[in-house]
Amino acid sequence: MLKLVIGNKNYSSWSMRPWLALRANDIPFSEIFIPLYTNDQADKDRILSVSASGKVPALIDGDVTVWDSLAIIEYLAEKFPETKLWPADRAARAHARAISAEMHSGFVPLRSECGMNLHRPIRAVALSDDAKANVARIQEIWADCYARYGKQGPPFLFGAFSGADAMYAPVVHRFRTYAIPVEGDARHYYDAMQAHPAFQEWTRDGLAETLLIDKFEDA
Repeated sequence: MLKLVIGNKNYSSWSMRPWLALRANDIPFSEIFIPLYTNDQADKDRILSVSASGKVPALIDGDVTVWDSLAIIEYLAEKFPETKLWPADRAARAHARAISAEMHSGFVPLRSECGMNLHRPIRAVALSDDAKANVARIQEIWADCYARYGKQGPPFLFGAFSGADAMYAPVVHRFRTYAIPVEGDARHYYDAMQAHPAFQEWTRDGLAETLLIDKFEDA
């Protein structure tokens, strides 16, 4: 069985992405939790034992280890083609990969100013102009995908749930937690993701965690 090494569900947006890709497609896997930012050398060593990068998530499939969220989703798409983690149409598939890569490498101001924390009371913060531009761009992506692919079927980014949805799902939590308005056609994806059973399961598990990380709680 596949093994997925993850960090705290309350905080680890990167762990959430491949976890959702697996759970949303009913791919069996065992979950290995290693708490983050404990300053415990044993925890650091556990992560290093599965990932030389020293970071989570990491997917273990026998003698294969993949240690990056987007790379894990790509690996799952190849190993389980029946899940259709990427759209079948070539143009749509390229689009899905492009916006997934944009999330993977971009939106740093938003991520820095609005860290994922499911426990955090819902309230707005003053965003920088760069973070506001990130918010606008993300909602532009969501609205554009709905206009192209979502009107005739499930309102995820490419109709049915895909790897792109797994990549953007943590932003839904950020928008909710920091009371960022989601407007127009972007709202279809925002609402659909919050209603998804796998998203709700991760959320419940994260809220049940009791381990708090001070530097994130003070944000």
